[in-house]
Amino acid sequence: MRKLTFEEITSRRHSADQMHTVPRFPIYVILENIRSMYNVGAMFRTSDAACIQELILCGYTAQPPRKEIDKTALGATETVPWRYFRTGTEAAKYIKDKNVTLLALEHCDGSRNLLDMTCSFPVALVVGNEVEGVSDELISHCDLACEIPMYGMKQSLNAAVAYGIAVYQLIQKLNLSK
Repeated sequence: MRKLTFEEITSRRHSADQMHTVPRFPIYVILENIRSMYNVGAMFRTSDAACIQELILCGYTAQPPRKEIDKTALGATETVPWRYFRTGTEAAKYIKDKNVTLLALEHCDGSRNLLDMTCSFPVALVVGNEVEGVSDELISHCDLACEIPMYGMKQSLNAAVAYGIAVYQLIQKLNLSK
């Protein structure tokens, strides 16, 4: 075994121009009130890697261009389709008008274990603020809630890390349902 060179790795990937036309997974993501621009950038980068349909920023989530976002996004702000809404309710309405299921990544009284749950596609994963989580207002528009099982003392993960786990679990569920 040997480590691949940068050129070998990039030869297996789409170009930035191709990313505007490649088929995408039927997964939307709503980021509500994400306070860290580095988390926003990391979420853009994960969104590119996961080839999601669209990233929706709302509330006080920072929008590109920002050097703090670019530092962790590494160009993904140019390859991920995204839009901004002033409120979570506006973002939810946009998603509902597309007949997409809203799935909150949040501890709720009816939350399902992300690893075991089933859901229909297309789906919009809702990720909330690093401290407060998804707002009650946006939760009221969601169809389902899921949570990542926590086996230690902590009750949550970093928002960008949790998003990465959740979006790849959704891709796996989608691929298994085909």
